[in-house]
Amino acid sequence: MGAFLSGGIDSSTIVCLMAQAMNRPVKTFSIGFDDPSYNETQYARIVAQRFGTDHHELIIKPDVVNLVQHLVGFLSEPLADVSVFPTYLVSQLARRNVTVVLSGDGGDELFAGYEWYVADKIARYYQKLPGALRHRWIPLLMNCIPPSSQKKGAVNKLKRFVEGSALPASLRHFRWSTFMTEEKKSQLYSEELRGSAGGLDTCSRFVAYLDAVKEADPLWRAQFADIKTYLVDNILAKVDRMSMANSLEARTPFLDYRVVEFAAGVPSHLKLNGFQSKYLLKRCMAGKLPKEILHRKKEGFSIPIKNWLKKELRPLMEDVLSEQRIKREGLFNAPYIEKLKADHLKGAANNSHQLWPLIVFECWRDKYLH
Repeated sequence: MGAFLSGGIDSSTIVCLMAQAMNRPVKTFSIGFDDPSYNETQYARIVAQRFGTDHHELIIKPDVVNLVQHLVGFLSEPLADVSVFPTYLVSQLARRNVTVVLSGDGGDELFAGYEWYVADKIARYYQKLPGALRHRWIPLLMNCIPPSSQKKGAVNKLKRFVEGSALPASLRHFRWSTFMTEEKKSQLYSEELRGSAGGLDTCSRFVAYLDAVKEADPLWRAQFADIKTYLVDNILAKVDRMSMANSLEARTPFLDYRVVEFAAGVPSHLKLNGFQSKYLLKRCMAGKLPKEILHRKKEGFSIPIKNWLKKELRPLMEDVLSEQRIKREGLFNAPYIEKLKADHLKGAANNSHQLWPLIVFECWRDKYLH
């Protein structure tokens, strides 16, 4: 048995507890990138050194783009999470050494680790700004700032925050936790698809989960919706498929029913204290985890997809999203997709989170529907 180790507080907590319970070094596995702004292996090494683990790591290079169509073969339906790459490769690395791994998945949903939980609090202060500033000048400023090539550029996060803050409370969280507005999604569809699908409202299911716990406080409502959607349909689906593709069993201690029931009963101010996320978990692990881990900024398990689309992934993108092909299939808006590609390639916008789902869908379509 081993553990995935990203160097975040969740996986580090699992490794800490494993080290206490086991009478031999824990086998840990990490993935990094040759792009420094995406590489976080230094944090995993800090934890590995602290607990004396048998640590293994792999640095991903852009040539893994050849895996795209291979990985699509493990998906029963399109899954546009770019972290399928590192998840598959870290599972492959782990399987050379163990048959079972523990992961830290579920910690963010149970103990309020996502940035969008903090965004809801910030929005309460943001709403006090003059309306002209919020609705006109700040959005105008956001649109004038070019995208960054760095991971999780602040510009993209600020744009999502500003857009979300202008929405009704029931829709804000959905906007902050997704990459595309309903308007942008609609622009992707052809007129034929919009007409036959009758609206394609993608947020109604999410809002239904918020409404299912109307009497709860805002933080738990958001957590509940994330558990029922993002955790189940994205995180766990991705980890299960990519680990089992390597005959590796991944288990999630945070999702033991006793931990889930405990977390559900924890008051919100002990999860999100002021603007400090995972307050209770950090207090519990203080003195056990290195300070660099306890207080590091939240990072996701991501890849340099916006850069790869301009280089290594460009031939695949140009092939499966060619104007001729898109027009022939009749599902998507070919002129709009051409503009998305052009703007992304010249650096005028970061459209990776609109282009990548389309690429995955087309590869999946080639695999299963042709």
